[in-house]
Amino acid sequence: MDLERLTGEQARRIAVRAQLLDAPRPVELVEMVRQLTLLQLDPTAAVAPSADLVAWSRLGSSYEPAQLKKALEQDRSLVEFNALIRPMEDLPLYLADADEVPRYPDSRAWFEGNASFRRDILSRLDAEGPLQSKDIPDTCVVPWPSTGWTNNRNVTQMLEFLIARGEVAIAGRQGRQRIWDLSSRVYPADLPHVTPADAKRIRDERRLRALGIARATGTNMPAEPPFVGEAGVAAAVHGVAGEWRVDPGQLERVDDEFEGRTALLSPFDRLSHDRKRALELFGFDYTLEMYKPAAQRRWGYFALPVLHGDRLVGKVDGTVDRKAKVLRVNALHQDVRFTRAMTAGVLAELEDLAAWLGVGLDGPGLPSRRT
Repeated sequence: MDLERLTGEQARRIAVRAQLLDAPRPVELVEMVRQLTLLQLDPTAAVAPSADLVAWSRLGSSYEPAQLKKALEQDRSLVEFNALIRPMEDLPLYLADADEVPRYPDSRAWFEGNASFRRDILSRLDAEGPLQSKDIPDTCVVPWPSTGWTNNRNVTQMLEFLIARGEVAIAGRQGRQRIWDLSSRVYPADLPHVTPADAKRIRDERRLRALGIARATGTNMPAEPPFVGEAGVAAAVHGVAGEWRVDPGQLERVDDEFEGRTALLSPFDRLSHDRKRALELFGFDYTLEMYKPAAQRRWGYFALPVLHGDRLVGKVDGTVDRKAKVLRVNALHQDVRFTRAMTAGVLAELEDLAAWLGVGLDGPGLPSRRT
């Protein structure tokens, strides 16, 4: 079979466009999430919560976190599922094989052995919901076995199985705490049924549309795999070994004029989240270092990848000092020698980020406009 032949520049621009990081910014939150297919939730907020940071990187300062809360809790146009925010209309793609949950024999034995516990939770939510997990009594018959942090967290574990089965849903959050309710009071009544085979095919197609270019298979990652099966069109990228899959819609635009911009990205941003892909396509070496001792960090606790045009060119080591109300730039790591345009772009984004956060801007790594 013939492969589409792409230059490295074409491949990078496909990825940037697909992630809505070229110059024509999106203007509406839900439409943005529909293209990206997800916003990843993470409790770390060294600068801002990752979901908000990803939205700001695309929408700019017109984005307000209250918009996301409204879409999740009032409009129900978005939904939280498996630590990811997705368009509500995509939910059937992730509930298609709900009957198989729990999937592993030990987990299924625990679930089936706690049938009365499951009924108690559903009855409690029916009568009193929505509730936080701490407000749901633990009436398990068989404790959840674990050598890790989930040991004896029976209510939380049962809720995780029930949301994966489509029986309960996250109705909102109070701070970082999830609010649980019956799915019938959160999800639309007319969600369509999708077969598991169709769901996988559509998920792969949606994922490829969001990434632009991806591998067919590989080692899965937590939360969302970066691979797309047989979706799209087979392609080869000059100078990079192996076969890729490319979104047909992006191929149609591959020779269109590209207008890039500078953007600061969350460490969980999908443009660079697949570290192997980022290295192959962008030559970008990155590791999230918040789990490393400070002395072993090269780039910082929560370093923000820097996009300029179609290149990932560096990292910003920045944190928000909420007591001092300042975005402190500890260092600006240049993977390539910055041009004046790069420096000006990074400074403008830092100023916009600080203004969006409602804090000042300072720190030894803060670039000068004269650099």
